[in-house]
Amino acid sequence: MAQLPNSLEARDTAFQLHSYANARLQEETGAMVIERGEGIYVEDISGKRYIEGMAGLWSVAVGFGEKRLVDAATRQMQKLPYYHTFTYKTHGPSIELAEKLVEMAPVPMSKVYFTNSGSEANDTAIKLIWYRSNALGQPERKKIISRVRGYHGVTIASASLTGLPNNHKSFDLPLTQVLHTTCPHYRTMKKDGESEADFARRCAADLEDLIQAEGPDTIAAFFAEPVMGAGGVIVPPDGYWQAIQPVLKKHGILFVADEVICGFGRTGNMFGTQTYGLEPDMMTLSKALSSSYQPISALLINDDVYQTIADESDRIGVLGHGYTGSGHPVAAAVALENLKIIEERNLVAHVRDVAPVFQKRLAGLGENPLVIETRGVGLIGAAELSHEALAHTPGALGAKANAAFQDKGLISRAMLDAMAFCPPLIITENQINELFDIAEAGLETVSDSLR
Repeated sequence: MAQLPNSLEARDTAFQLHSYANARLQEETGAMVIERGEGIYVEDISGKRYIEGMAGLWSVAVGFGEKRLVDAATRQMQKLPYYHTFTYKTHGPSIELAEKLVEMAPVPMSKVYFTNSGSEANDTAIKLIWYRSNALGQPERKKIISRVRGYHGVTIASASLTGLPNNHKSFDLPLTQVLHTTCPHYRTMKKDGESEADFARRCAADLEDLIQAEGPDTIAAFFAEPVMGAGGVIVPPDGYWQAIQPVLKKHGILFVADEVICGFGRTGNMFGTQTYGLEPDMMTLSKALSSSYQPISALLINDDVYQTIADESDRIGVLGHGYTGSGHPVAAAVALENLKIIEERNLVAHVRDVAPVFQKRLAGLGENPLVIETRGVGLIGAAELSHEALAHTPGALGAKANAAFQDKGLISRAMLDAMAFCPPLIITENQINELFDIAEAGLETVSDSLR
């Protein structure tokens, strides 16, 4: 087993070799090796600084290098670095975080189940929904509906919920119990002459038709993000949720709100559920829960769902589900401190304050002839490019724009040809202008290259 160097000179040499190896990796493979981060910025191994326009993966709410989160992790690591939540055992951070999340929930919730990623939270939700159907004596009620272009994770079950073909190819997915209904993207899915309100009603009618075709008694739940994230930042049209939710209630179908991206301030409220007036039975949370300083996620369930599951567990003597890292004390401690920062610094109010500048500058990207649509809410948005401009497979223009942004010091994310922006919630108006100045210059570079 390799020994750590024990002299300062040897350690310095080892660090230099490590840095050299990373630099070679970046040079030879094109992989970006990120070395450090501070605020809204990250720096690669060569010392080049970038605005992290995606907050990592939609997630670093309080920015990089937040000392309070490092200290929270250190304190907890010293006190109790690990313990589990199996067999009637738990620990302080898990209890405190569960109580905090139930208190924060935008609709009445009863219990919290901790997992380690959004994928696991949604996967656990499906298992518990199936468990509940059996407990209710409805073994045929197992089908789950999500939406085309929705994103819910990459486990076998959550990837089946995800409505993106590239997440299914060669994986034998989706599972047969998972169905997909209309994507609520007005520009691409509307019919000629159809208003937003009419389109929203048609989405609800499509959902009703799918339920009737499959049999209402076979549908257990509907999963949806308040605003679609990885599917292209799809903001629901006016009236969409007001049309969808009554269909679910009519048939007794559970509604699971996937707040993995929208939760903890992204849309200008603590939860996207509040922004759009949703009434979910279950919610899944992750990403900004700990600003992704530690892997943690949570499933919140209301009392009606919980009691049925609890009664079934009492009947059979066990709830045979759990993860080694569920409610990990270090992750829970970091999440608690992260939520304190969000509240103490009024970051949700800050999002509302700076969102008009963000959305105005986002809309301004539409002046570039390559941009066919901008869309967003709060501090999340996308500028969609016309892939016809390159006469290539969709995604080619997005890749070109992504490279131009990165070259100029901005990390975005191309979802095919939709360029996403989702910066840390701490971003200032000046930094928003800096971000979009780079984006505008990058689009100009791409436009010039096509002339």
